[in-house]
Amino acid sequence: MKLLSASILAAALLAGCGGMSNKTASAPDTPTRTADGVLVGPNGMTLYTFARDTAGAGTSACNAQCAANWPPLPVAETAKPMGGYTIIMREDGKKQWAYKGWPLYYWTKDSKPGDKTGDGVLNGAWKVARP
Repeated sequence: MKLLSASILAAALLAGCGGMSNKTASAPDTPTRTADGVLVGPNGMTLYTFARDTAGAGTSACNAQCAANWPPLPVAETAKPMGGYTIIMREDGKKQWAYKGWPLYYWTKDSKPGDKTGDGVLNGAWKVARP
C-alpha cells in the first residue's frame, strides 16, 4: 500500500511540474505582433509611425493634442527593451514603445482591428508601421 501511495504522489507531483514548466518556459511577449503585413498592438489595432519623429532620437514629436489623436503605444512598468523594440520617454513623462527607433502610435479613428484609416494622413506623414 505504501508503494502504491508513493507512486500516486510521485505521479501527481510530476504532473504539476509539467504544467509549471510550460508556463515559465515561454518567451516574453513582444509589444506588437504582425497582421496583414503591418504591426498591431496587443489590442489588435494597427500601429503607425510619424515622419516628424527622428528614428533613434528617443523622443516623440507627437505630444498634447497630437497624442490625443495618435495615442502612443504604452509601456508596462516592468517591460524591458527587446530585439528591435526600444522604450522612449515622452514629454509628459510616460514611456512609449518604438520599433527600429520609430515611436509607435494608434489612430483614434480606427474603429476595429484591421482598420488602417490613418495611413497617409497629414500629407503622408503618418504611415502604417511595418515589421
